[in-house]
Amino acid sequence: MVGSQGMLNVDDGGEGGLPVVFVHSSAGNTTHWSAQLAQLRKRRRAVALDLRGHGKSAPPRDGGFSVEDFAQDVGCVVEGLGLQRFVLVGHSLGGAVCVAYAGAHPERVAGLFLLDPASDGRMIPEEQAQGFMAVLATEAWSAVVEEAWAPMLAPSRPEVRERVLAGLRATSQAGVRGGLGALLTFDPVAPLRAYQGPRLSVVTAFNDEPGAYHRLVPELPHKAVEGTGHWVQLDAPDTVNAMLDGFLAGLR
Repeated sequence: MVGSQGMLNVDDGGEGGLPVVFVHSSAGNTTHWSAQLAQLRKRRRAVALDLRGHGKSAPPRDGGFSVEDFAQDVGCVVEGLGLQRFVLVGHSLGGAVCVAYAGAHPERVAGLFLLDPASDGRMIPEEQAQGFMAVLATEAWSAVVEEAWAPMLAPSRPEVRERVLAGLRATSQAGVRGGLGALLTFDPVAPLRAYQGPRLSVVTAFNDEPGAYHRLVPELPHKAVEGTGHWVQLDAPDTVNAMLDGFLAGLR
């Protein structure tokens, strides 16, 4: 599909019901949602996209990697597919992207399901954030990200860890740096408060910190999952499917 800054890869299938649009994490791709797409497509349309510079989607021609830029990708996909009203599901960086889109277009979003959404990066000390971004501009960038992600992958099965890290290695340095850097300046509070529709944040132990969305916006409903890593949909697909089914059941 043609996006505003290049071609966007889209996995579209199923029919009926409110459509559901899935948005992956930094260095993720549409395949992270395979279990959810298979489940939902039995009875409704479900769509996943690769954000710019990720998976099979082209890097942006203008080099833009803000959260709002990624949200523009979501906008291009839903417009291109003719989706007027839909549910957004976002993991990690994708959670921030879905929040940005929902805040800007609340009338289009029938529900917002956040899966361990990224915390508010503005709460990271500036010197630390600048140092991290500087290292991501060096040849050691991949090893640095792998080290940073190691605790979040520690509870995961070996095959999940390898799958996530293989995705990281397959993503360009610009894409990873852009995605992670976007979170350092994004304000999630304003769009979270602008969108008053049905919403749920599913969080792991890695999301219990002051910058977590449900801490910043206490009225945001949340549920905790235990014993998984950050990539919950890969660690516990049946659990995520059940929670998503429950959320969707209440939407009209």
